[in-house]
Amino acid sequence: MSDTDAGNAVPVVNFDKLVQRLDDAIVALAESRPFAKVGKLPRLFDLARRVLLQPGGFAAIQARAEQLEQAGVFTGTDWAEPTILLPFLTTSALQSPNADTVVIEAISELRLLAVANGEFLHPSMASEQAHHYLTQVLAINLSLLFGEQGEAEREQGKLALISRGVIQHVAQEIGYEHVIDRLIDEIWRILQQRPIQVTSVRQMITQIALCRIDPDIDLGGAGQGAERLISSLYGPTQACREDPGIAVYEERLQSMDEVALQSEATGFARSMHDTGLVSPYHASFVRHILDKQDRLLTEALGLSSTGRDCLLCYRELVHALVVEGVFPETAQGLYGLALMLERGILYQPPVAPALWRQVLLSICPAASERIHLAYGHSPQPGAWLIQGVMNMLGQPLGVGQGNNPTCQSARALSMWAYNDPDYLLQMVAWAARDNEIIMHFEGKPVSSVKSVSGVASEVTLDLDPVSLVVVPHLDRIYAEMGRLCVDRPGDPHKWVNPEFHGWSAGRGFAINVDVETGNLQDLGGFLRHFYASYHPYYNGNQPLIHPQPAGVAVTDSAARFIGWHAITILRVALDPEEVMRVYFFNPNNDSGQNWGDGVVVSTARQGERFGEASLPFEQFASRLYIYHYDPLERGEPADVGEDELQRVIDRVSDSWGRDRVPADISLQAEPPPSEA
Repeated sequence: MSDTDAGNAVPVVNFDKLVQRLDDAIVALAESRPFAKVGKLPRLFDLARRVLLQPGGFAAIQARAEQLEQAGVFTGTDWAEPTILLPFLTTSALQSPNADTVVIEAISELRLLAVANGEFLHPSMASEQAHHYLTQVLAINLSLLFGEQGEAEREQGKLALISRGVIQHVAQEIGYEHVIDRLIDEIWRILQQRPIQVTSVRQMITQIALCRIDPDIDLGGAGQGAERLISSLYGPTQACREDPGIAVYEERLQSMDEVALQSEATGFARSMHDTGLVSPYHASFVRHILDKQDRLLTEALGLSSTGRDCLLCYRELVHALVVEGVFPETAQGLYGLALMLERGILYQPPVAPALWRQVLLSICPAASERIHLAYGHSPQPGAWLIQGVMNMLGQPLGVGQGNNPTCQSARALSMWAYNDPDYLLQMVAWAARDNEIIMHFEGKPVSSVKSVSGVASEVTLDLDPVSLVVVPHLDRIYAEMGRLCVDRPGDPHKWVNPEFHGWSAGRGFAINVDVETGNLQDLGGFLRHFYASYHPYYNGNQPLIHPQPAGVAVTDSAARFIGWHAITILRVALDPEEVMRVYFFNPNNDSGQNWGDGVVVSTARQGERFGEASLPFEQFASRLYIYHYDPLERGEPADVGEDELQRVIDRVSDSWGRDRVPADISLQAEPPPSEA
């Protein structure tokens, strides 16, 4: 998936001179005749965009909101009359790939902010109206306010900095208390997916906590459900209820008796498994009990009989992981450790020795530098990497790609953690110790050091520790494998995916898009074979054994095509309502997405396990464009009803295939897609 690098820092320019040039452009627009104004706008929009990308840029535009409107920047546009603006339309405008659309939407929001603050007495909108409108905008755009970046924003590149920045600027001016309840709901929705990287969630919870104690913020009846979230980080047990600080809490631990320690252990475990978040106090507690009261470790991790047995079998290894990898700063690793023990993967012969290697691993300077840049200098890089390994092995479906076009690499890490944990640990060792990964493509070694470049021009730092170290290498290897296929006809994923992801990826390959023209091809045959390979009613009720790489055409809430995206098909099963659903892994940080035309990805309450996304089978098939299968294990394509296929084809035609549909799409089954 192609993408511009939105993570690069914006170059600093002479801000005063830039603003002066903007003022000159505003004057030029104001003094021009009506028929000539359109010719003045491109320069003004370009200057406004550059101002908005600078520190203080939003305030500068807000201060000039009245001048901009009077000069005619909105004349003849949908933004000309603010009283008819609809808040729900701001999301698509702010996430538009068109720079002028993003800029004019940002100017409009800042204009209304000036009106709401009484800085601009607008002739058609009162300050109360503007305030109410902006409150709705904030509530609708919570993902821009705090959430992780999605596909639409990655496609925007640096424009996403304006989209996020203007929403955050408005929130600071208007006040977070107006969206606090929506924010709490959003936090719980994200936590239901159990992501590994929870920095943004912690920021949201911290913001709520600050709002609650700020005497200048009147929350009214808002924020009543925030206590569980705040306490999960700052006071999950009785002894740290008032958030006394790590030093004070550790002093209290010294004087606790067995009963008090037991109570603390139970409280920490309950909070951790309730939210998926780990308090720094939890890390201090576990380190305290490790020597003399390690029998409480089972309670502190909230283990079942499976996890407890695994802990007892590998007691010394678990102790070493805690000693070397669990500190208040890396406390989140405890959740990964608990889930890793519950999975029982330590019983696989290579895993325990590989984890011992991880404990003792020497980190190369390049990997250490990336970890320092992302997480600071305390504790040491090795501790962060141990935390990352525990989280990834415990939460293989919690991997996110951050603000990077590296969905292929994130998917590979998830698949290995899920299906081949010792191979994942080998990748971590190579990347962290040797600063090089060597994979093989059809017998030929491919080195991450010798590869020219990756899909991402630079991998950003908003990643979990394992991804932070390993993804830059995987990304270069993946791109190099693609270059080795450049002279082959068809889509390179046919050859790259099995070599990149491993032996468990099916060698059969199907695609419904002609690579040269971009048009749909043999959609009926593609869908028939997908049903025959994956749908239990058509494949002899054969469950999916190994997760399989696949590709979807991501669409926005208006069902417009955004781009191609790598996902993993995990299983196909009936949900609680007896609807056949595809459960899949999406590395896009937040799997809960609205793909338009009624296709809304579910992440909870439809039979999903932590980290899974799901869609009804038909809806999923309508966004699928690539899948792999075992050519020796397929059902009969002819068994799939044409009415069912037609419903899927109609969804394709009404969404991402709108401009790709040939005049005639045949529903007749074609010969099986060529095998890899």
